[in-house]
Amino acid sequence: MNQEEILQKLKAIVQPFVKNEEAFINLTEDTDFINDLQINSANLVDVVLDTEEAFDIEIDNISMEKMVTIKAALEIINTKLSEN
Repeated sequence: MNQEEILQKLKAIVQPFVKNEEAFINLTEDTDFINDLQINSANLVDVVLDTEEAFDIEIDNISMEKMVTIKAALEIINTKLSEN
């Protein structure tokens, strides 16, 4: 799975929780889940759980706390995929 495929899959996971559609449309690696997309912390947990299921990975608490931007999420997903 290449980086673009991972990003598209991540966007599909994130989209239902997005409160700021404009930020989602203009999404970059620097997009912040809470500040830019306005995803609340409870929904961010749902994003993590859905990400684990979609990619068949396990995201530990330390990684979960770092997963605040698209770039961080992609790095965590890639790291976990390479461990499998």
